[in-house]
Amino acid sequence: MTNNNFVIGFWGYPNPDTVLDLKQKYPNAQWIDLDIDFGHAETNILPDAYCKIIKNIINNTMTLKPNIIVATIGKDKCDSGWYAAKVLREKGFNVIESIFEDTKNKKATPISESNLPLKEKIEKITANIITPKEETNLIKCKPQFGFWGVPPNDLSILELFPNETHVFGWTRCVEAGVPADIELEMFVEKNIPTVFYSQAFCAKSQLAKMLANKYNGLYIDIDDYATNSIKAKIEAFIKLR
Repeated sequence: MTNNNFVIGFWGYPNPDTVLDLKQKYPNAQWIDLDIDFGHAETNILPDAYCKIIKNIINNTMTLKPNIIVATIGKDKCDSGWYAAKVLREKGFNVIESIFEDTKNKKATPISESNLPLKEKIEKITANIITPKEETNLIKCKPQFGFWGVPPNDLSILELFPNETHVFGWTRCVEAGVPADIELEMFVEKNIPTVFYSQAFCAKSQLAKMLANKYNGLYIDIDDYATNSIKAKIEAFIKLR
């Protein structure tokens, strides 16, 4: 197989040193974020009631069959990500486990605080994980709302929010380059109406629910794609607050 056809799959926020090493070894490799829902067929590897993001990882891997998988585990991801790494290694895949728990070298978060549409904010943040790009000409906005959580499986819910929405939670930690920083993950600006989102069956539901109660926000969890009821609840929260 030529370098041009070499595929590296990853999930979460891999250790930048690991990414750099693989980029040097395979400069023309295609990197694929296995967290994303590409619509690939379900497997019978995981239970029916399970985190959709982890299901994406398994389904994408079994369909795309990457040459190397960089599996983010530890505090910067979750136990389910660690288990997925073990499952995929058992299936014969070349899995490199990655832990990145640095909390000291925190960077600024201009995308999270910009006036870009919320969906574009989150897409830019996740795109910068493998191919960092310095963002220029971003305009910082005064937040009217907040969105706390991980990048949702159903990105369409992000289109319900006004541009003046700041990003909090794990996604903001990713932009700051410290995905395991629990203090930053729990930070939200007071007095800003905030939606606290969690993927169903995710351990982060504990934080989302607790913070929603603390800051009088809206807690939602979505299994796969948002129902009309969930979207109506978000829209009502934004309109009323």
